[in-house]
Amino acid sequence: MNPYQLLAEKFGYSEFRPGQAAIIEKVLKKENVLGIMPTGGGKSICYQLPALMLEGLTLVVSPLISLMKDQVDQLNEMGIPATYINSTLSPQETSQRFRQAAQGEVKLLYVAPERMESYDFQEMLRYVPLSLLAVDEAHCISQWGHDFRPSYFRVAERIQQFDQRPPIIALTATATPQVAQDICERLTIPFENEVKTGFARENLAFQVVKNQKDTYLLQYLKMNKDQAGIIYASTRKEVDRLYHLLSHQQIKVGKYHAGLSEVERSKNQEDFIFDRTQVIVATNAFGMGINKSNVRFVIHAQMPGNLESYYQEAGRAGRDGLPSEAILMYGAQDVQIQQFFIEQSESDLTYRQSEYVKLQEMNQYAHTQMCLQRYILRYFGENGTDCGRCSNCLDEREVVDITVETQKVLSCVKRMGERFGKSLVAKVLGGSNDQKVKQWRFEALPTYGLMKDWTQKDLTGLIDYLTAEGYLTPSDGQFPTLMVSPLGVKVLRGEETVSRKQTVVKQLVENDALFEELRQLRLSLAQEQNLPPYIIFSDQTLKELAQKQPQTALAFLEIKGVGQNKLEKYGEAFLAVLKK
Repeated sequence: MNPYQLLAEKFGYSEFRPGQAAIIEKVLKKENVLGIMPTGGGKSICYQLPALMLEGLTLVVSPLISLMKDQVDQLNEMGIPATYINSTLSPQETSQRFRQAAQGEVKLLYVAPERMESYDFQEMLRYVPLSLLAVDEAHCISQWGHDFRPSYFRVAERIQQFDQRPPIIALTATATPQVAQDICERLTIPFENEVKTGFARENLAFQVVKNQKDTYLLQYLKMNKDQAGIIYASTRKEVDRLYHLLSHQQIKVGKYHAGLSEVERSKNQEDFIFDRTQVIVATNAFGMGINKSNVRFVIHAQMPGNLESYYQEAGRAGRDGLPSEAILMYGAQDVQIQQFFIEQSESDLTYRQSEYVKLQEMNQYAHTQMCLQRYILRYFGENGTDCGRCSNCLDEREVVDITVETQKVLSCVKRMGERFGKSLVAKVLGGSNDQKVKQWRFEALPTYGLMKDWTQKDLTGLIDYLTAEGYLTPSDGQFPTLMVSPLGVKVLRGEETVSRKQTVVKQLVENDALFEELRQLRLSLAQEQNLPPYIIFSDQTLKELAQKQPQTALAFLEIKGVGQNKLEKYGEAFLAVLKK
């Protein structure tokens, strides 16, 4: 039977997705191959289908127990004999499954990387003909990958020691050019046998949200109450907090983290997969190999440590190809949490340094104003066009010239000797009396207090923006110092201008028709409740409403002075006026 017949008969598809046919063709020619396809791109078919066409056993090295079970259940459901061996099995069950493999009763055997170290397993492989070796989540093999595992690292060495030499297929959704090269070298895959389908996900709309996290989240879930979604948090504590917050609002929610028992985790995962709960709040332990195709949104309530993890987790939205959203809710303290994780890791210094660099890239993603999809593609070594769907592409705020402000920042960095990080630069520009400023005598600099009318938060936000856009270059390591880039030097010389989208709150004249209409609405609502009008909304809030004219509840929330409570009480009435 040819691959196309098998695809239709066993898997129920009439045609291959991009990259699948090219990878399968190389496997059938007994060539080693690396497939890089986005989450939901159909990686597993690339080894499952050839497994049915080849004579012996296909061995699949897979990092997660939940992933193995899920895939094996699906294969058995399709009438494809497959099984797995992992730490959840008793010695008797393990022996029984070894026997099945040895007697040719199964076509695919899934194992954890640690199993390759076992003497019994190595002995079994001497007697069972292997037709294919698949390494799933292959980025785990590379020390530059975002989820590096020492046991996976040794898989490459074990493979080289095999008596048999089956073709190797390595698969991953997230590999930078450096990681892809490392995988190819470690698994002896010719560089020309790297099949990359492109990282862009045409159905995903990316967003970054920076304020009122809880309020935004509750409002978002209220507006999307019939849709399934995953909310990721970095710590168990935050997962528990968000779970209670959502439960309290009568949202059908489950949770998933390593602090729960295996039984609880399995039940909560199953409830989510079977649509018994709408939302699951989880740490990154959840989701690998979860094939639920109708996840409409993935929200990161805390920023992950790198763009690879972020894109892999965000990619669990919209696997069915329908429009879906990936939202990053950014808070400055998220960076500190991730720095703590890196500090606590037992990895060597080189690895930790590379993790700090990745964290900087992730932080810059939250501050860039370029197309978010394009920013991600650039990270993975691909040139893309603006997606037209992300929050940056849809940002209709005015483009403001900030060349003078930029020159002040760059000049300050230069005058401080390019040896300090963003927080101290912001303190000098803001005219802070901080001990460190005095210790270095920075109060004597001409740039000291040059931007004292800015808040520290706004100053660090501006510095983050200038870093993301390439005017400042951070050093590697845990505490990056800032240097002025060649592009920044051109700005200092007056050869380049700098612009930024930001809200220009214009002084509205008192007879502005919309402002007056909003004021009248406020007055009538105040009289109904016997309240002073300013209690409902301040004039400043009304001015911003008239200026920005939000059209949705989520946009209304972005206005200063609007919280969840006021949105629920007055949102509908004010939005009706604004929509006119």
